[in-house]
Amino acid sequence: MDDKNRLKEFGLAIDEIRTRIEAQIGDEDVAYIKKVRRFSRSMELAGRTLIHFSPEPVSFLAGVAALWLHKQLEATEIGHTALHGAFDGLEGAEAFESKDFRWETPIDEESWKYGHNVRHHQYTNVAGRDPDIHFGPVRLTQNTPHRLAHRIQVPFLLLESSHFMFGMNLHFTGVIDAMAGNGRPEEFDFLEERTPATIRTAWTKALRKYVPYYAKEYVMYPALAGPFFGKVLLGNWLASTVRDYYTAATIYCGHVGEDVATYGDGTKAHGRGEWYKMQIEAANNYEVSLPVSQLCGGLDRQIEHHLFPRFPTNRLRQVAPEVKHLCAVYGVEYRSESWGKTIGKVLKRLWQLSKPDAPAASVASVAPAPAPVETPAKLPLSAAA
Repeated sequence: MDDKNRLKEFGLAIDEIRTRIEAQIGDEDVAYIKKVRRFSRSMELAGRTLIHFSPEPVSFLAGVAALWLHKQLEATEIGHTALHGAFDGLEGAEAFESKDFRWETPIDEESWKYGHNVRHHQYTNVAGRDPDIHFGPVRLTQNTPHRLAHRIQVPFLLLESSHFMFGMNLHFTGVIDAMAGNGRPEEFDFLEERTPATIRTAWTKALRKYVPYYAKEYVMYPALAGPFFGKVLLGNWLASTVRDYYTAATIYCGHVGEDVATYGDGTKAHGRGEWYKMQIEAANNYEVSLPVSQLCGGLDRQIEHHLFPRFPTNRLRQVAPEVKHLCAVYGVEYRSESWGKTIGKVLKRLWQLSKPDAPAASVASVAPAPAPVETPAKLPLSAAA
Protein backbone atom coordinates (compact mmCIF):
# COMPACT_ATOMS: atom_id res chain seq x y z
CA MET A 1 0.00 0.00 0.00
CA ASP A 2 1.43 3.41 -0.94
CA ASP A 3 1.82 6.17 1.65
CA LYS A 4 -1.17 8.16 0.42
CA ASN A 5 -3.62 5.27 0.78
CA ARG A 6 -2.00 4.10 4.00
CA LEU A 7 -2.52 7.50 5.62
CA LYS A 8 -6.03 7.73 4.20
CA GLU A 9 -6.94 4.45 5.89
CA PHE A 10 -5.21 5.59 9.07
CA GLY A 11 -7.31 8.75 9.09
CA LEU A 12 -10.50 6.76 8.63
CA ALA A 13 -9.54 4.49 11.52
CA ILE A 14 -8.96 7.49 13.81
CA ASP A 15 -12.27 8.99 12.69
CA GLU A 16 -14.02 5.74 13.58
CA ILE A 17 -12.68 5.97 17.14
CA ARG A 18 -13.97 9.53 17.42
CA THR A 19 -17.42 8.69 16.11
CA ARG A 20 -17.75 5.67 18.39
CA ILE A 21 -16.57 7.39 21.57
CA GLU A 22 -18.55 10.58 20.95
CA ALA A 23 -21.68 8.43 20.84
CA GLN A 24 -20.79 7.06 24.29
CA ILE A 25 -20.03 10.37 26.03
CA GLY A 26 -22.82 11.29 28.41
CA ASP A 27 -24.01 10.59 31.93
CA GLU A 28 -20.94 8.57 32.92
CA ASP A 29 -18.63 11.44 32.00
CA VAL A 30 -20.77 14.03 33.76
CA ALA A 31 -20.82 11.88 36.88
CA TYR A 32 -17.04 11.50 36.71
CA ILE A 33 -16.25 15.20 36.44
CA LYS A 34 -18.74 16.05 39.19
CA LYS A 35 -17.05 13.49 41.44
CA VAL A 36 -13.65 15.06 40.71
CA ARG A 37 -15.08 18.52 41.45
CA ARG A 38 -16.52 17.34 44.80
CA PHE A 39 -13.17 15.89 45.79
CA SER A 40 -11.42 19.08 44.67
CA ARG A 41 -13.72 21.26 46.77
CA SER A 42 -13.29 19.02 49.80
CA MET A 43 -9.51 19.34 49.46
CA GLU A 44 -9.83 23.12 49.26
CA LEU A 45 -11.90 23.22 52.44
CA ALA A 46 -9.51 20.90 54.27
CA GLY A 47 -6.46 22.69 52.98
CA ARG A 48 -7.54 26.21 53.81
CA THR A 49 -8.78 25.12 57.26
CA LEU A 50 -5.54 23.35 58.11
CA ILE A 51 -3.37 26.21 56.85
CA HIS A 52 -5.44 28.72 58.79
CA PHE A 53 -5.65 26.86 62.10
CA SER A 54 -2.55 24.63 62.05
CA PRO A 55 -0.74 24.75 65.42
CA GLU A 56 2.44 23.07 64.13
CA PRO A 57 4.32 22.31 60.88
CA VAL A 58 2.86 18.85 60.19
CA SER A 59 -0.77 19.97 59.95
CA PHE A 60 0.34 23.11 58.11
CA LEU A 61 2.10 21.04 55.43
CA ALA A 62 -0.89 18.70 55.26
CA GLY A 63 -3.00 21.77 54.54
CA VAL A 64 -0.58 22.86 51.80
CA ALA A 65 -0.77 19.40 50.23
CA ALA A 66 -4.58 19.37 50.30
CA LEU A 67 -4.80 22.88 48.83
CA TRP A 68 -2.34 21.87 46.10
CA LEU A 69 -4.52 18.88 45.19
CA HIS A 70 -7.44 21.26 44.78
CA LYS A 71 -5.47 23.73 42.69
CA GLN A 72 -3.97 21.00 40.52
CA LEU A 73 -7.26 19.31 39.74
CA GLU A 74 -8.93 22.63 38.97
CA ALA A 75 -6.12 23.62 36.63
CA THR A 76 -5.80 20.37 34.69
CA GLU A 77 -8.32 17.54 35.06
CA ILE A 78 -11.23 19.98 35.41
CA GLY A 79 -10.34 23.36 33.94
CA HIS A 80 -8.21 22.45 30.93
CA THR A 81 -10.73 19.81 29.89
CA ALA A 82 -13.77 22.04 30.36
CA LEU A 83 -12.24 24.90 28.37
CA HIS A 84 -11.72 22.51 25.47
CA GLY A 85 -15.49 22.03 25.38
CA ALA A 86 -15.47 18.43 26.58
CA PHE A 87 -18.71 18.88 28.54
CA ASP A 88 -20.51 21.37 26.29
CA GLY A 89 -24.13 20.37 25.69
CA LEU A 90 -24.14 17.51 28.22
CA GLU A 91 -27.16 17.52 30.51
CA GLY A 92 -26.14 18.13 34.11
CA ALA A 93 -22.72 19.56 33.16
CA GLU A 94 -23.79 23.19 32.82
CA ALA A 95 -21.16 24.28 35.38
CA PHE A 96 -18.47 23.02 33.00
CA GLU A 97 -19.65 24.72 29.78
CA SER A 98 -16.59 26.21 28.06
CA LYS A 99 -18.33 29.48 27.18
CA ASP A 100 -18.90 30.51 30.78
CA PHE A 101 -16.36 28.41 32.67
CA ARG A 102 -14.17 30.35 35.07
CA TRP A 103 -10.74 28.79 35.48
CA GLU A 104 -9.29 28.76 38.99
CA THR A 105 -5.90 29.90 37.71
CA PRO A 106 -4.46 33.34 36.92
CA ILE A 107 -4.93 32.75 33.16
CA ASP A 108 -7.46 34.66 31.05
CA GLU A 109 -9.91 32.13 29.63
CA GLU A 110 -10.71 33.98 26.38
CA SER A 111 -7.05 34.48 25.51
CA TRP A 112 -6.16 30.90 26.40
CA LYS A 113 -8.93 29.39 24.29
CA TYR A 114 -7.74 31.29 21.23
CA GLY A 115 -4.02 30.71 21.74
CA HIS A 116 -4.29 27.09 22.84
CA ASN A 117 -7.45 25.55 21.38
CA VAL A 118 -7.35 27.29 18.02
CA ARG A 119 -3.71 28.07 17.27
CA HIS A 120 -1.66 25.48 19.15
CA HIS A 121 -3.97 22.55 18.44
CA GLN A 122 -4.43 23.52 14.82
CA TYR A 123 -0.76 24.20 14.01
CA THR A 124 1.11 22.01 16.50
CA ASN A 125 4.89 22.54 16.24
CA VAL A 126 4.53 24.43 12.93
CA ALA A 127 7.01 27.31 12.92
CA GLY A 128 5.42 30.70 12.63
CA ARG A 129 1.95 29.33 13.34
CA ASP A 130 2.06 27.57 16.73
CA PRO A 131 2.62 30.32 19.33
CA ASP A 132 3.72 27.78 21.94
CA ILE A 133 7.08 26.97 20.33
CA HIS A 134 8.58 30.43 20.59
CA PHE A 135 7.87 33.18 23.09
CA GLY A 136 10.01 35.69 24.95
CA PRO A 137 13.46 34.30 25.84
CA VAL A 138 12.35 30.71 25.22
CA ARG A 139 13.37 28.74 22.12
CA LEU A 140 11.58 25.40 21.71
CA THR A 141 12.43 24.75 18.06
CA GLN A 142 15.47 25.19 15.84
CA ASN A 143 13.17 27.15 13.49
CA THR A 144 13.36 30.10 15.90
CA PRO A 145 16.54 32.11 15.25
CA HIS A 146 18.98 31.89 18.14
CA ARG A 147 19.42 34.96 20.34
CA LEU A 148 21.80 35.70 23.17
CA ALA A 149 18.97 35.40 25.73
CA HIS A 150 18.46 31.76 24.75
CA ARG A 151 21.80 30.91 26.35
CA ILE A 152 20.16 31.03 29.77
CA GLN A 153 16.82 29.46 28.88
CA VAL A 154 17.32 26.30 30.94
CA PRO A 155 17.90 28.06 34.29
CA PHE A 156 15.33 30.67 33.26
CA LEU A 157 12.65 28.02 32.67
CA LEU A 158 13.48 26.23 35.92
CA LEU A 159 12.95 29.53 37.74
CA GLU A 160 9.98 30.63 35.64
CA SER A 161 8.20 27.33 36.29
CA SER A 162 7.67 28.39 39.90
CA HIS A 163 5.23 30.98 38.47
CA PHE A 164 4.22 29.03 35.36
CA MET A 165 0.59 30.19 35.31
CA PHE A 166 1.63 33.81 35.71
CA GLY A 167 3.96 33.49 32.72
CA MET A 168 1.40 31.68 30.58
CA ASN A 169 -1.07 34.50 31.12
CA LEU A 170 1.53 36.99 29.88
CA HIS A 171 2.05 34.74 26.86
CA PHE A 172 -1.57 34.12 25.86
CA THR A 173 -2.76 37.67 26.44
CA GLY A 174 0.02 39.04 24.22
CA VAL A 175 2.00 40.91 26.88
CA ILE A 176 5.20 38.96 26.14
CA ASP A 177 4.86 39.62 22.43
CA ALA A 178 4.30 43.31 23.13
CA MET A 179 7.29 43.62 25.43
CA ALA A 180 9.85 41.21 23.97
CA GLY A 181 8.62 39.68 20.72
CA ASN A 182 8.96 35.96 20.04
CA GLY A 183 12.22 35.76 18.10
CA ARG A 184 10.50 35.10 14.79
CA PRO A 185 10.09 37.33 11.71
CA GLU A 186 6.36 37.67 12.33
CA GLU A 187 7.27 39.26 15.68
CA PHE A 188 3.88 39.45 17.41
CA ASP A 189 1.81 36.28 17.53
CA PHE A 190 -1.04 37.66 19.62
CA LEU A 191 -0.96 41.27 18.41
CA GLU A 192 -1.96 42.28 14.90
CA GLU A 193 0.36 45.24 15.34
CA ARG A 194 2.29 46.78 18.18
CA THR A 195 0.48 50.00 19.10
CA PRO A 196 -0.33 51.68 22.42
CA ALA A 197 -3.93 50.48 22.03
CA THR A 198 -3.05 46.81 21.45
CA ILE A 199 -0.53 46.84 24.29
CA ARG A 200 -3.16 48.29 26.64
CA THR A 201 -5.60 45.59 25.53
CA ALA A 202 -3.04 42.88 26.26
CA TRP A 203 -2.39 44.23 29.75
CA THR A 204 -6.13 44.60 30.39
CA LYS A 205 -6.69 40.94 29.56
CA ALA A 206 -3.80 39.90 31.79
CA LEU A 207 -4.85 42.01 34.74
CA ARG A 208 -8.49 40.96 34.66
CA LYS A 209 -7.35 37.56 35.92
CA TYR A 210 -4.29 38.60 37.92
CA VAL A 211 -6.09 41.11 40.14
CA PRO A 212 -8.99 38.94 41.44
CA TYR A 213 -6.89 35.77 41.64
CA TYR A 214 -3.96 37.20 43.59
CA ALA A 215 -6.20 39.44 45.69
CA LYS A 216 -8.09 36.34 46.86
CA GLU A 217 -5.03 34.15 47.45
CA TYR A 218 -2.57 36.66 48.83
CA VAL A 219 -4.75 39.34 50.43
CA MET A 220 -8.26 38.15 51.35
CA TYR A 221 -7.51 34.69 52.80
CA PRO A 222 -4.39 35.85 54.68
CA ALA A 223 -6.32 38.84 56.04
CA LEU A 224 -8.97 36.51 57.45
CA ALA A 225 -6.23 34.95 59.56
CA GLY A 226 -5.52 38.21 61.33
CA PRO A 227 -2.18 37.89 63.17
CA PHE A 228 -1.43 34.73 61.20
CA PHE A 229 -1.50 36.63 57.90
CA GLY A 230 2.06 35.56 57.04
CA LYS A 231 1.43 31.87 57.69
CA VAL A 232 -1.63 31.74 55.41
CA LEU A 233 0.18 33.77 52.77
CA LEU A 234 3.06 31.29 52.84
CA GLY A 235 0.74 28.27 52.68
CA ASN A 236 -1.18 29.64 49.70
CA TRP A 237 2.05 30.52 47.91
CA LEU A 238 3.52 27.07 48.49
CA ALA A 239 0.40 25.33 47.15
CA SER A 240 0.38 27.53 44.04
CA THR A 241 4.10 27.01 43.47
CA VAL A 242 3.83 23.22 43.63
CA ARG A 243 0.91 23.38 41.19
CA ASP A 244 2.94 25.53 38.81
CA TYR A 245 6.00 23.28 38.87
CA TYR A 246 3.84 20.18 38.40
CA THR A 247 1.93 21.78 35.53
CA ALA A 248 5.12 23.00 33.85
CA ALA A 249 6.58 19.48 34.03
CA THR A 250 3.38 18.23 32.40
CA ILE A 251 3.20 20.85 29.67
CA TYR A 252 6.83 20.90 28.55
CA CYS A 253 6.81 17.12 28.20
CA GLY A 254 4.01 17.34 25.64
CA HIS A 255 5.89 18.58 22.56
CA VAL A 256 9.60 18.96 23.34
CA GLY A 257 12.35 16.46 22.62
CA GLU A 258 15.05 15.69 20.08
CA ASP A 259 12.86 12.95 18.61
CA VAL A 260 9.67 15.08 18.53
CA ALA A 261 8.70 16.27 15.05
CA THR A 262 8.85 19.98 14.30
CA TYR A 263 7.73 21.59 11.05
CA GLY A 264 9.11 24.51 9.08
CA ASP A 265 7.26 27.57 7.86
CA GLY A 266 4.44 26.80 5.45
CA THR A 267 4.20 23.11 6.30
CA LYS A 268 0.81 21.81 5.27
CA ALA A 269 -0.98 18.54 5.93
CA HIS A 270 -2.34 16.92 2.77
CA GLY A 271 -5.43 15.17 4.07
CA ARG A 272 -6.82 14.10 7.40
CA GLY A 273 -4.59 11.07 7.82
CA GLU A 274 -1.43 13.11 7.35
CA TRP A 275 -2.72 15.78 9.73
CA TYR A 276 -3.29 13.09 12.37
CA LYS A 277 0.20 11.76 11.73
CA MET A 278 1.66 15.24 12.25
CA GLN A 279 -0.20 15.60 15.54
CA ILE A 280 1.00 12.25 16.82
CA GLU A 281 4.63 12.65 15.80
CA ALA A 282 4.77 16.16 17.32
CA ALA A 283 3.71 14.85 20.74
CA ASN A 284 4.99 12.77 23.65
CA ASN A 285 3.04 10.46 25.92
CA TYR A 286 4.46 9.30 29.24
CA GLU A 287 3.50 6.46 31.55
CA VAL A 288 2.15 7.21 35.03
CA SER A 289 -0.40 5.73 37.42
CA LEU A 290 -4.07 6.73 37.25
CA PRO A 291 -3.96 9.17 40.22
CA VAL A 292 -0.91 10.90 38.73
CA SER A 293 -2.60 10.99 35.32
CA GLN A 294 -5.62 12.68 36.90
CA LEU A 295 -3.36 15.33 38.40
CA CYS A 296 -1.83 15.78 34.94
CA GLY A 297 -5.29 16.34 33.48
CA GLY A 298 -4.80 13.40 31.14
CA LEU A 299 -1.90 15.13 29.40
CA ASP A 300 0.23 12.05 29.94
CA ARG A 301 -2.01 10.97 27.00
CA GLN A 302 -0.89 14.01 24.97
CA ILE A 303 -1.10 12.11 21.68
CA GLU A 304 -4.73 11.17 22.25
CA HIS A 305 -5.49 14.67 23.52
CA HIS A 306 -4.28 16.15 20.23
CA LEU A 307 -6.30 13.69 18.20
CA PHE A 308 -9.43 14.17 20.33
CA PRO A 309 -9.13 17.45 22.28
CA ARG A 310 -12.83 17.48 23.14
CA PHE A 311 -12.76 14.09 24.80
CA PRO A 312 -13.05 14.00 28.60
CA THR A 313 -9.82 12.78 30.14
CA ASN A 314 -11.24 9.39 31.12
CA ARG A 315 -11.97 8.78 27.43
CA LEU A 316 -8.40 9.65 26.45
CA ARG A 317 -7.17 6.96 28.79
CA GLN A 318 -9.74 4.55 27.37
CA VAL A 319 -8.71 4.94 23.71
CA ALA A 320 -4.93 5.17 24.21
CA PRO A 321 -4.21 1.43 23.70
CA GLU A 322 -6.29 1.41 20.51
CA VAL A 323 -4.52 4.49 19.12
CA LYS A 324 -1.12 2.96 19.92
CA HIS A 325 -2.12 -0.23 18.09
CA LEU A 326 -3.28 1.70 15.01
CA CYS A 327 0.00 3.61 14.92
CA ALA A 328 1.91 0.31 14.89
CA VAL A 329 -0.30 -1.06 12.11
CA TYR A 330 0.02 2.02 9.89
CA GLY A 331 3.65 2.90 10.58
CA VAL A 332 3.13 6.11 12.57
CA GLU A 333 5.64 6.77 15.34
CA TYR A 334 4.01 6.65 18.78
CA ARG A 335 6.24 7.68 21.70
CA SER A 336 5.51 6.76 25.29
CA GLU A 337 8.15 6.42 27.99
CA SER A 338 8.40 7.00 31.73
CA TRP A 339 7.73 10.55 32.95
CA GLY A 340 11.23 10.79 34.38
CA LYS A 341 12.85 9.79 31.09
CA THR A 342 10.61 12.18 29.16
CA ILE A 343 11.55 15.09 31.46
CA GLY A 344 15.19 14.20 30.89
CA LYS A 345 14.67 14.35 27.13
CA VAL A 346 12.98 17.74 27.48
CA LEU A 347 15.83 19.22 29.51
CA LYS A 348 18.37 17.82 27.05
CA ARG A 349 16.53 19.40 24.12
CA LEU A 350 16.16 22.74 25.90
CA TRP A 351 19.90 22.71 26.58
CA GLN A 352 20.63 21.94 22.92
CA LEU A 353 18.36 24.77 21.76
CA SER A 354 20.09 27.21 24.11
CA LYS A 355 23.04 27.02 21.73
CA PRO A 356 23.09 28.42 18.18
CA ASP A 357 24.25 25.12 16.63
CA ALA A 358 21.45 22.96 18.03
CA PRO A 359 20.89 19.75 16.03
CA ALA A 360 17.65 19.60 14.10
CA ALA A 361 14.77 17.68 15.62
CA SER A 362 12.85 15.00 13.79
CA VAL A 363 10.78 16.24 10.86
CA ALA A 364 7.89 14.13 9.63
CA SER A 365 7.44 13.42 5.93
CA VAL A 366 5.21 16.33 5.00
CA ALA A 367 5.91 18.68 2.16
CA PRO A 368 6.44 22.41 2.68
CA ALA A 369 3.98 24.63 0.88
CA PRO A 370 3.54 28.38 0.60
CA ALA A 371 -0.02 28.13 1.91
CA PRO A 372 -0.61 27.82 5.68
CA VAL A 373 -2.04 24.76 7.36
CA GLU A 374 -5.65 24.26 6.31
CA THR A 375 -8.29 26.48 7.85
CA PRO A 376 -10.33 25.26 10.84
CA ALA A 377 -13.32 24.62 8.60
CA LYS A 378 -11.32 22.12 6.53
CA LEU A 379 -9.40 20.49 9.33
CA PRO A 380 -10.60 17.43 11.23
CA LEU A 381 -13.15 18.11 13.94
CA SER A 382 -10.46 17.70 16.59
CA ALA A 383 -8.52 20.68 15.30
CA ALA A 384 -11.38 23.09 15.62
CA ALA A 385 -11.97 22.16 19.24
